[in-house]
Amino acid sequence: MYDNTDIQANSTQCELEQRAFITKVFVWMFFGLVITAIVAYATANNPAMLAIIYGTPFVFLGLLILEIILVAYLAGWVKKMSASTATGIFLLYAAVNGLTIAFIFLAYEISSIYITFLITAGMFGAMSLYGYVTKRDLTSWGNLLFMLLIGLILGSFINLFLNSEMVYWITTYVGIFTFVGLTAYDTQKIKEFNIIGNEGTEEDTKEAIIGALTLYLDFINLFLYLLRIFGRRK
Repeated sequence: MYDNTDIQANSTQCELEQRAFITKVFVWMFFGLVITAIVAYATANNPAMLAIIYGTPFVFLGLLILEIILVAYLAGWVKKMSASTATGIFLLYAAVNGLTIAFIFLAYEISSIYITFLITAGMFGAMSLYGYVTKRDLTSWGNLLFMLLIGLILGSFINLFLNSEMVYWITTYVGIFTFVGLTAYDTQKIKEFNIIGNEGTEEDTKEAIIGALTLYLDFINLFLYLLRIFGRRK
């Protein structure tokens, strides 16, 4: 039989492992964001690259398709690949995403980009902390947020043809609400799917990479929607 001391020790050990795992997730997410920012800024200041990416529709479309493939491949086959391969795919995705969002440095004043980034970091950090510490089960959020995400994708696609300002602003605020909610929901899920006892293994690293990718996507999307509100166009 376990006495109270053993139970408390095991609980403390689990908490320490969870904290170490979440720290690793956020470190990888940060690396991904840094790579995206560097690539985007370098691309925006390279006329030749801009001409290739944005002057040739098929190149830009190809990069978007490549992003989808990389995310799907990493999410679907991560268990069958090595930790180094999973890490490489995540960092490659972050770099490709930098190529496709370089336009923000052309469309918006750089000071407003920095301000929006800080606002995003604050909102993201607060909701992620909530998702980590709350005892409330956020599973019920999942279905609602998934439906909102599907509606957001459909609305954004339809508005490519309608070009409606009203739809644009509706999708903006729905997008912010959706990714704020997903930040808390995903953080809780990442905390829960960490397997206690495998710290330092390849599986632990791959779990951290998948968690980092999930939160990276939440952060980037929240940032882009907030930029619609706080970004000052050139």
